[in-house]
Amino acid sequence: MKKLFGTDGIRGVANAYPMTPEIALRVGKAFAAALGREKPGRNRILIGKDTRLSCYMIEFALSSGLLSMGADVLLVGPMPTPACSHLTKSFAADAGIVISASHNPAPDNGIKFFDRDGYKLPDALEIEIEKLVLEGELSSEHVQGDRIGRARKIEDARGRYIEYAKGTIENLSLAGMRLVLDCANGATYGIAPEIFSELGADVRVYHDRPNGLNINEACGSEHPEFAIAQVLRDRADAGLILDGDGDRLILVDERGAVVDGDRILAMCALDLKARGELRGDTIVATEYSNKGLDIAMAEAGIDVRRVATGDRYVIEAMRAAGFVLGGEQSGHIIFLRLATTGDGLLSALQVLRLMQLRGHRLSELAECMSPLPQVLLNVDVAEKRPFADLPLATRAIEEARSALGARGRVYVRYSGTQAMCRIMVEGEDPDRIAQLAERIAEAIREECGTAGAAASAEEKQEETHPAPAGV
Repeated sequence: MKKLFGTDGIRGVANAYPMTPEIALRVGKAFAAALGREKPGRNRILIGKDTRLSCYMIEFALSSGLLSMGADVLLVGPMPTPACSHLTKSFAADAGIVISASHNPAPDNGIKFFDRDGYKLPDALEIEIEKLVLEGELSSEHVQGDRIGRARKIEDARGRYIEYAKGTIENLSLAGMRLVLDCANGATYGIAPEIFSELGADVRVYHDRPNGLNINEACGSEHPEFAIAQVLRDRADAGLILDGDGDRLILVDERGAVVDGDRILAMCALDLKARGELRGDTIVATEYSNKGLDIAMAEAGIDVRRVATGDRYVIEAMRAAGFVLGGEQSGHIIFLRLATTGDGLLSALQVLRLMQLRGHRLSELAECMSPLPQVLLNVDVAEKRPFADLPLATRAIEEARSALGARGRVYVRYSGTQAMCRIMVEGEDPDRIAQLAERIAEAIREECGTAGAAASAEEKQEETHPAPAGV
């Protein structure tokens, strides 16, 4: 089992294990060493970050580790995660790193890695990096003289990505559109407004003034209520809600209704199929996607292939079978012909393109799918005990499944990045599924404790472990 890496890189509270400068320094050294074994010589590593105050601390430590091992560093500053993935390829770098905790609150931070093609690292390489970090093999391994790496800032990185993003819809004019844009005080604050305004839209921008501490604070994809109010007040055609690192998108239609990742996935799948570009007439989704997605896609002759929760698993399945579209209800949408990871800005552009070319309102496009009632609960836990050791929770889950039968679903798993258990219950009766979800939540609280309990250093480390399989 991996000890540092979770489902999306390394993540935790900044300046607490494992997100300390000491560990970041060792991670930088280990990453450079692992890359050097695959490609001897001077490797180039691109580093981007979001807007958290702690990003500077982690960036300097990571860079020092990389430079001390003879790797060169390209610093692009605050930049969305998907933009860093794209720029890694654009600059022909050997790998990319993003310092971000995505949609997590400001005190958290994380380190995400990309290979030279912009994809997240395979498990084998993450395990190798962990071994180098934790077993102390790098303690005295340094280069000297002119073999020490060089670091330089890239001044035109933002412009490169902006032009690439606009080109994904062939610079289609968005003139006549009024958009509400919530940048979550995150990494898209300097890029997103330019993309949409340069394409001609009337953009009302909110939460684009990061101060290091306000990323995702009552804004962004986890808090759509702000954008809902602004869409109605500004009489906008759509609200575009991004998360802290820009890899998620949640929409708000002109009536103030939320359009989540499932509906975005559905409307884009239908468009690609109509154009003859949906390879295998199949999309990839996760266990959290609503059963309504399966029903809508089946009616259109499209298969939905489900995988474990996490955009990396969606991408792995897409690459293995050659599929071109996949995503998560949370707003990670992957257009594999355009990007190698979820990209909130590209997803927004694809939907706006549909609206313009078809002359449809967002609410009309979203009617392509009717979701079943679904309850999602996040339960803070003091420890992530194996479900096999939780008889009360296991019984509550089985009773819920039995009560719902074939017309519902239950999915429970631990978060891979937070001390939290996620519960999803789906069925036809909203009151019934709410009751069943709360019974499971109560059992989890009783058997796993609450996050407010005192946590040991070992428990803090455990929070970055991969999530066990859902039961």
